[in-house]
This record gives sequence, structure tokens and C-alpha cells, in this order.
Amino acid sequence: MKKETGLDYIWLALYAFGGIGLEVILAFGLEPALYGAQMSDWLLWQHILHWILTCIVWGTVGVVLIKYAKKSYQFDILQKGEKMKSWQWGFVVFFVVLSLFISYLDWNGSKLIIEFYANGWLKFIFQYIYYVFETFLVMLILIFGQRAFELWFHKPNIPYGGIVLALTWGIAHFFTKDIMTGILCMISGFAFGSVYLLVNRDVRKGFWILFVMFVL
Repeated sequence: MKKETGLDYIWLALYAFGGIGLEVILAFGLEPALYGAQMSDWLLWQHILHWILTCIVWGTVGVVLIKYAKKSYQFDILQKGEKMKSWQWGFVVFFVVLSLFISYLDWNGSKLIIEFYANGWLKFIFQYIYYVFETFLVMLILIFGQRAFELWFHKPNIPYGGIVLALTWGIAHFFTKDIMTGILCMISGFAFGSVYLLVNRDVRKGFWILFVMFVL
């Protein structure tokens, strides 16, 4: 077993972030060559296949990183957290509501409803499966980022992971979307990191709460 350092976990967080970025290679490199068309001209089955391929890539990256962290540093992200207190649930509800408000501003309405009517039920289902896997890697970024800064500064109650998420996944939206979306995603990243601490680092609870915050 290797001696764990903050730098080791920063690299794991960056690998998870890089894993999300692998979709770019699929969407703008491999798949256009395979389909003979750019993403904007894809047919329904091509969009669905893209999401399936992306989920396979993201799932593989995530599982490899989790197994590596456990084998190399005995860091098991699936450990059950302590029972949450009522005040923690209260703050979780606050952050969920805040996330919904941010999403409403970003989408000018309900993201869920807008995407359902824009995509139709079949495309909608596969897109939300895709969101499950994106949430998976987003959560790994904040978990590994949190661990890194806890090792460096020994202050476990600060949402370092949310800050790392804001500075990676959040900032990336400045380039893939627009300035406002980037700002809102940075705020969301910090909120995700706060929720992870509020659920006492229990991934089983935290994942689905973050998923709700992410997709709604």
C-alpha cells in the first residue's frame, strides 16, 4: 500500500475530470467519422448510441479510479457514513432548492420538462441515464478533491471538494456553454461539495441527492 498524499488525490480528481472530457473525443472525433455527420445532424439512434458509448467510457473510468484508490491507498469511497442529524437534512433541502433555482434561471424554466418535450420520451430516457454517469464522475471529482485538501490542511469541515469541482467542471462550462452557465455551474459545484459533507460522506445517500440537484 502506498502512502497517500494530497497530490495523489488531486491527480485522481483530475483523471475523473479528464474522463468527462473523453466525451469530446467521441462527439467531435470518432463518431462524426463513423456516422458521416456532425452532432447537429445526427439521427435519433446516433444520439442514443452516443450516450451509450459515453456511459460505457465514463463508467469504466469511474470504476478504475475507485478500485485504484482502494487498492493503492485503502480509500474506500463506498464506506457508510454516520447517521445524519435533522439540521443536516435541513441544509441538504436548502441546497437542493438552491440548485433547482439555479437550474430554473439557467434554463428559463424547468429543465426536466423542457428536455422531455424537446427530446421525446425515448431520447429523454437515454439522456437521463447519461446524466447518471455524469453525476458519477462529477462526484468522484469532489470526493478526491475533498480528500486531497483534507490531507494538506486537516480541516475536514470545509467543502474543498466543491471548490475543486467548481474550478474544473464548473469553469469548463465557460468554454462549452457561456459565461452565465459557467458561473451557475461553479456555484452548483460548491453546493455539491457542501452536500457531500452534510451527508457525512455517505455516497449511497449523496449520489442520488446530487443526481436530483444535477438533473432538475
